Amino acid sequence: MYLSELRIWNFRRFGTKKLANGSESPGLSLRFNEGLNLLVGENDSGKTAIVDAIKLIILTQSREYIRLEYEDFHIPPELHGENERSNWLRIECIFRGFENKEAKNFLEWLGIEKGHSGKEEYFLRAFLKAERKGLKIPPYNVKAGPDEEGLYLEGEARDLLRGLYLKPLRDAESELIPGRRSRLAQILNSHDAFDSSGADHRLLWVTKNANRSIQNYFKGLGDDDKPLPDQAGKQLLEDINTYLSKFFTENEKNKVASFSIADPELKSILEKLILDLVEAKAGLGSYNRLYIAAELLLLKREDYTGLKLALVEEIEAHLHPQAQLRLIEYLHDEISVKSKVQLILTTHSPNLASKVKLRNLIICKNGSAFPMDSSSTELEKGDYLFLERFLDVTKANLFFAQGVILVEGHAENLLIPVIAEIIGKPLSQYGVSIVDVNGIAFLRYSRIFRRKNLDRGEMGIPVSVVIDNDIPPDKGLEEAQVQQEKTKKAARYDGQGVKTFISPVWTLEYDISLSSIRDLFYKAVLRAEKIQNSDQIGLTTKKISEIEKQFQIDFVDWTGRTRDQVASKIFKDIIQQKNISKAIIAQCFTDVLKQEEQGELRQRILDDHCLKYLVGAINHACS
Repeated sequence: MYLSELRIWNFRRFGTKKLANGSESPGLSLRFNEGLNLLVGENDSGKTAIVDAIKLIILTQSREYIRLEYEDFHIPPELHGENERSNWLRIECIFRGFENKEAKNFLEWLGIEKGHSGKEEYFLRAFLKAERKGLKIPPYNVKAGPDEEGLYLEGEARDLLRGLYLKPLRDAESELIPGRRSRLAQILNSHDAFDSSGADHRLLWVTKNANRSIQNYFKGLGDDDKPLPDQAGKQLLEDINTYLSKFFTENEKNKVASFSIADPELKSILEKLILDLVEAKAGLGSYNRLYIAAELLLLKREDYTGLKLALVEEIEAHLHPQAQLRLIEYLHDEISVKSKVQLILTTHSPNLASKVKLRNLIICKNGSAFPMDSSSTELEKGDYLFLERFLDVTKANLFFAQGVILVEGHAENLLIPVIAEIIGKPLSQYGVSIVDVNGIAFLRYSRIFRRKNLDRGEMGIPVSVVIDNDIPPDKGLEEAQVQQEKTKKAARYDGQGVKTFISPVWTLEYDISLSSIRDLFYKAVLRAEKIQNSDQIGLTTKKISEIEKQFQIDFVDWTGRTRDQVASKIFKDIIQQKNISKAIIAQCFTDVLKQEEQGELRQRILDDHCLKYLVGAINHACS
């Protein structure tokens, strides 16, 4: 059995949706994979709300206190203020995939439906509905059943629906120390190895012998019951009991003290155990992994017929990138696939987002959640295979962005953030990620943001595709033909927040050579040529002087030439013929731009027709 679907009405940031017939559909309706699910997204995107909603239905194996609070009720966007929250909320979890040995635990609550194969299958719908009276929340219960009323979920069935939960910023070391209510004792007490009915458990024998040795020491005896040379232990205990005899009455003379390491009960013994690493001075990351290993014991119990679901917030807590990758690989391969444990994890880590298969990701955004499986996106099968090969950590930051700019090369990747800064739209402040798709995969990346079923809404992430026109001006095409080709190219990518911005004439470098800042660009070209052909790092004073001299000569030489002729000279005769690196040019160009007076430069860029497509791409991504 696994959690197949979560539905939420009016819980935290997830409200309700009004249908045409006047009814209210859930603000969030989310399907999960049977195995691994990784919730990704920026802060306050709803990841924790999803986890907490699930916890309210299934509760946790650590039996922590979980109840609704006033702040859990949704504030509708049309209302303002703390006292204008919704008066009710509902959370519903649907479980599917039951084996017969699991189904027998929930018989009176199960429903039957036709599965994907056409065969009838069991499902369990567990739900709660709560109302508030002002600031107070009257008692509520979790019910289950195929109909709207349901029956109270209780007894063994309630316990078998509990999940494992690891909170964010967990203090793993303190969870593993001894104590009556320690998490370690709970884990061990629930494991098959410590069945409480086993009166002959070896640990009882070990503890009994240890207690006897300790008690003998405080009697002044050795393990062979012969007197010890050192009677300090005996004297210590006699002193304590002498004091006690003065504190108690004649009727309480039977109250005497004794030393031992544990009560002769298995539960008490387990509460005295500590799980630690052999290595001295282990750090938080090491203890975090040890704690996760201990918790997983509860999900790998043989013959356990309850829910095998782990909810882990910020799985990367206190782990460096390589440790994160090892952990997620093991959780997926050994725990999820082989042990059939369902995992619902949250993360802020692009490392993990790039490592997990795309179909296992769920992007949380704008009060909704968007699974990346093939039934939800417009991605083709080949797109998944391609993206799993090339969607590395530098590109995976797009899953956490408020806006995205897709570019085809290093030059745009270097240049666009600087132009954005100049025109007053710094990408970092707007939460925009720029992704270099290496000129061949715009369609594959843009489909990530396009949904197959729009009933649940668009993703709401503005995506700019910045691409070259790639039609040389000397090709002889009419303007109408060029425009037709541009329209055709844009149509491949446009839709659902994805918008294409095409260079007006030819390529990025050619169009900048046509623009009002071509003089600054040409200086960058000359600098790049010097750097590319030099073993030294940077430019010497002598080389800078040579560049300025060459710049003055060429621009005087080009006086009287048309803009097209100057652009052709810079792009064809110098950049292309001399094979100067476009990335180095872009790097030099960003330095030149930063040295200019920014107010005047901003206006030159904003007013220039040739740079309009770059400005448009930045504005769209920042919208």
